Amino acid sequence: MVVLFNVLIGFIVAAYLLTARKKLAKQGEMVVYSIFKKERAASVMEEIKYTDKVFSGFVNGKILDALVIALICFISLKIFTICNPGKEMMSEILIAFIVGIFNVIPFFGWYIAWFIGALLCLIVNPAQCLFFVIFNFILQQIDGNIIGPKILGNTTGISSFWVLFAILLFGDIWGFAGMLLGVPIFAVIYHLIKKWVFKRLKINGMENLSEEYEMEYPPNEREKKLES
Repeated sequence: MVVLFNVLIGFIVAAYLLTARKKLAKQGEMVVYSIFKKERAASVMEEIKYTDKVFSGFVNGKILDALVIALICFISLKIFTICNPGKEMMSEILIAFIVGIFNVIPFFGWYIAWFIGALLCLIVNPAQCLFFVIFNFILQQIDGNIIGPKILGNTTGISSFWVLFAILLFGDIWGFAGMLLGVPIFAVIYHLIKKWVFKRLKINGMENLSEEYEMEYPPNEREKKLES
């Protein structure tokens, strides 16, 4: 009961924050400029805007990843149904919807969707249940190691390796919350460290190293958009 109440309060607070988002952002900007000098305030606001872009990109990436996985799941179940004509099957749309919704939850979401989907399929058709369990396990490995890191890497401006690193690191430190927020947090940290290193190289007269790096590993379109 307490959990449901907290979830309800969370949705209400989130709704109010979304409604007043622009006003709160403007108020925050005024506070920053009232505390710091103009140049420093502009630098702080630049980093805040970058952080906002990263977190927004991460949320959008998780939603896109969930849609892709749900679509793959639906197609695979539909093919299984077509290959077994005349057999009663659990709704492919319902199972795909469950998989997509819970895929938004890092790590644990897959297992929840796996259990619920398998249980529903088992009630209607044990063969479909077996297919779903095996295929979903394979899809989980593909999503966790290829699809997910690729999508989230493109939306946060960091490579697939750093996405996996962030999930493992912050997941070990903060558990579930770390797995959920670790990628965007690390993306911001990575950005700040990169800016500091490039600045120090310029001060030390070694900007040629940063130029060589940019030429050898040019930023992708998403990184350019985040930086703008």
